[in-house]
Amino acid sequence: MGVISVGLQDCRERIDRACRLAGRRPESVGLLAVSKTYPAAAVREAYGAGQRRFGESYLQEALAKQTELIDLELEWHFIGPIQGNKTRPIAGHFAWAHGVDRLKIAQRLAEVRPANLPPLNVCIQVNVSGEVSKHGVAPDEALALARAVACLPRLKLRGFMCIAQATGDPAEQRRQFARLRALLEQAAGLGLDTLSMGMSSDLEAAIMEGATIVRVGTAIFGQRQYDKETTS
Repeated sequence: MGVISVGLQDCRERIDRACRLAGRRPESVGLLAVSKTYPAAAVREAYGAGQRRFGESYLQEALAKQTELIDLELEWHFIGPIQGNKTRPIAGHFAWAHGVDRLKIAQRLAEVRPANLPPLNVCIQVNVSGEVSKHGVAPDEALALARAVACLPRLKLRGFMCIAQATGDPAEQRRQFARLRALLEQAAGLGLDTLSMGMSSDLEAAIMEGATIVRVGTAIFGQRQYDKETTS
């Protein structure tokens, strides 16, 4: 097997082990392969190993990759911060947008989602760690934003997303993820079903706290090589 196939297998085994520890069914956690900065060839290899859902953060890179891989049946998730001038291509080329943290952005996505496509699945990004360097709505403002977004046409609010503060302490990881889980519980009346949380270094803690989507890049594809041209 190739390196990417091995990475996918290892990641799926980590998910299975964490689910068993949490008393959950492994199929209750979806694996989103974060392919940002990796070439289309890497996505094609992951597809050959059975992966279908891919996450991208850099719009121009993602659109080029989608064009190159148009022959494959893939589900594309936009997981980066969403700027107002990029809402139209995001709304037109992705099945999910995980980084909604302002009502204005959600309204714009709703306005420009093509009528021939199903509603855009969206998650409210919450800054559970309180770091000024991170995007996301404050936890105490997240429910109000969720209620407003849930009323918009052409969107389907699925749940909440977060990026936890980097720490090697599993207890601290779980504490941050527990804040997102609590929000989902408080929003029970909205019929939400998604907690997008957990990455290569902390997916086990996220699963223990109820993650339904884990976003994994380096554990599948290897260390990233960033290029300034990919950040637009």
